[in-house]
Amino acid sequence: MNDSASFKHFDSLPPQDIIDSVLGLDAGPACLTCSFQVEDMAVLHMLRQREPEIPVIFLDTGYHFPETYAYRDRMAEQWNLNLINVVPQQSVVEQETQLGILYQSAPSRCCQLRKVEPLMDALEGYRVWFTGLRREQSPTRSNLQVVERHVLPGGNALLKVSPLAAWDWRQAWEYTIAEHINYLSLYDSGYRSIGCRPCTSIPAEGADPRSGRWSGKKLECGIHTFSRQTE
Repeated sequence: MNDSASFKHFDSLPPQDIIDSVLGLDAGPACLTCSFQVEDMAVLHMLRQREPEIPVIFLDTGYHFPETYAYRDRMAEQWNLNLINVVPQQSVVEQETQLGILYQSAPSRCCQLRKVEPLMDALEGYRVWFTGLRREQSPTRSNLQVVERHVLPGGNALLKVSPLAAWDWRQAWEYTIAEHINYLSLYDSGYRSIGCRPCTSIPAEGADPRSGRWSGKKLECGIHTFSRQTE
């Protein structure tokens, strides 16, 4: 039986049961990558009820909105998070001095240096990786599996778990409101997908939520495409 078949039964479970089932596998240390967007906060809320000390990995690119940093710090204090702030090898100033403004000239390389490579290193110590990804977010995520086995560039394998894969935008917000989760204020301004400030804009009405990222030139930074899914 291949991995995709062995994990298929997770598809019919609600998010809380997915989390319980995966944690029950005792696959090894688990973490959550968290950009502090509404989906990530919903998954984090569920995880904290089961693993209060779960590591919460935030990729600090140096380019985030001030509102994102303020919200991260506020929620880290309120929820007593085990926050792991992952930074690139170079500061923003060092990178811009050496390579110029990459988010303008070569956005994919900028993402590689400031997000993908730091995350590769950060995930090496874990065997379960929780995310807030949803299929509805983008055409590039339409085939997202609830549980996938991925091999990192270094060769280590881990389970990538997206408990909200089948949820839509409405469900994410219904959970947020029902559980009284404070949310990032940028949503009130019309943002639907929030990343680095220079590469994030408000999408047009009815457009793909991620169409406001990278001026529509691409839909993914590379975080969710660098690892190899096993068959």
